[in-house]
Amino acid sequence: MTTLYGIKTCDTCRRARKWLDAAGVDYRWVDVREDGVTRERLEAWRNALGDAALLNKRSKTWRDFDAEARAAAEADPIPVLLEHPTLVKRPILETDGETLAGFSETRYADALGIGGR
Repeated sequence: MTTLYGIKTCDTCRRARKWLDAAGVDYRWVDVREDGVTRERLEAWRNALGDAALLNKRSKTWRDFDAEARAAAEADPIPVLLEHPTLVKRPILETDGETLAGFSETRYADALGIGGR
């Protein structure tokens, strides 16, 4: 099963969803703002992607953090992401044991084995 995690108001998530729909990919959509995200899921993403790929440092939430909060988030992003799931770099695509952060048509096509769409 393919799952796409993101936020419905995120332009990159919208592009990813549009691409998946056009490619005919059957996927489950999870809005992390509305549905939240579990510690276990965040730990799995951390193991697959690393800490740097988890934090969306372009978000307003990140910009609103003071230096101490940013340092704490960089040292251990999991507690911060549990409290502020919109700080997850998005979208996150999970499919067949592969996890991708961000959206790229080429990477998605490769991960989904649908070549060249």
